[in-house]
Amino acid sequence: MRLAVISPFLDRTHGTERNLIEQLERLPVGGETELHIYAQRLQDIPTALPYKAGEQLTAAEACKKVLWHRVPAIPGPHLLQYVFWFHANRTCRWWDAKYRDLKYELTYSPGINASDADCITVHMVFHEFYRLVISELSFRGNPVTHWPRLLHRRLYYRLIMSLEKRLYANPQVALAAVSSQVAEQMKRYFQRTDVRVIRHGVDAERLSPSRRSERRASARQLFGLQAEDFALLLIGNDWKVKGLDGLLCALRDLHDLSWKLLVVGSDSRGPFEGAVRDFGLSGRVFFLATSPDVLQFYAAADAYVGPSLQDSYGLPVVEAMACGLPVISSSRAGVSEIIENGVNGVVLRDPSDTREISFAIWSLISNPELCLKLGQQARRTALNETWDRNAQATWDWLNEALQKKRGRPPIES
Repeated sequence: MRLAVISPFLDRTHGTERNLIEQLERLPVGGETELHIYAQRLQDIPTALPYKAGEQLTAAEACKKVLWHRVPAIPGPHLLQYVFWFHANRTCRWWDAKYRDLKYELTYSPGINASDADCITVHMVFHEFYRLVISELSFRGNPVTHWPRLLHRRLYYRLIMSLEKRLYANPQVALAAVSSQVAEQMKRYFQRTDVRVIRHGVDAERLSPSRRSERRASARQLFGLQAEDFALLLIGNDWKVKGLDGLLCALRDLHDLSWKLLVVGSDSRGPFEGAVRDFGLSGRVFFLATSPDVLQFYAAADAYVGPSLQDSYGLPVVEAMACGLPVISSSRAGVSEIIENGVNGVVLRDPSDTREISFAIWSLISNPELCLKLGQQARRTALNETWDRNAQATWDWLNEALQKKRGRPPIES
């Protein structure tokens, strides 16, 4: 099989891209399988080789057969960059097929990256996301200075939604979802009942209680945590959607407890730093940049709290579980389907209810035995959610899609 994978960029600091990297590293590439990556930027895949037309590969290089085709990029607003990427990657593949005899049997995309993808893994249904955030995009309820940004977001969401309607409703496109929650949304909005559920995985060897314990002292010292501090952790790149507003409100009611909050991600800090000051939480909330070394954050933490308003899965939650941390997850996050409330974690029924968040955090801080029990059970659960399982399920799904495209029944694995 000659497989083309299309993604604007690949690195380990973003959930969707990290998921794709973990898959690609485990696919049985070599022999009869070639893997070609079309991306504008690529890192954290040491086995990937830049594709050079006409260049002969060594035997060792040819065995790997993971080739990166650099797609050009342009500066500017995200909407403009996306539209350019959408057409540029298809143009590059058309050029390679016409002039370099690189014809792909299957094209695989995480999300909507082209109109000709054979297989798409759905990480977010923008129809559902737009329904949840439409009130926040109102011009009337926001300062005039915010209107350009709001207009940009509305146009971008509308574009993605139109592409979702066109591509996801097409029965010729094979679809996989990262959670049952997403699969249900695909059924609701696009009448697709054939969506394969392939949950994210976790590297339970690299992210483990023992490795977390080894790095705990140095990580807490790095982030300025004292021995008595109960460190809460939140990781994500869209803090409003991740529920940071509600979390800060909830922590305001726990002022008498000895806690600190680490917020990791790339987002505009201004509005949240203002809330920290207004709520009297200065010196207790720390905003940290993302890093490929995510273990340092889990090592410093005592619990993970993720009150997401909407989250197709929630990779940091299962990573925290692998590390043996007690977790507080949202019922609106796909990862909640592997969590039994009170057994291997805490599930918030309503992540917008600040009193429910406050009580969940208070129950962990005030009960070390509960933390230990939840953390141990969380680790056991995470051991079943491996990247090897994810990659095998993805490979089986891709092969079934290929056999269907060829017009033959799928080969049983």
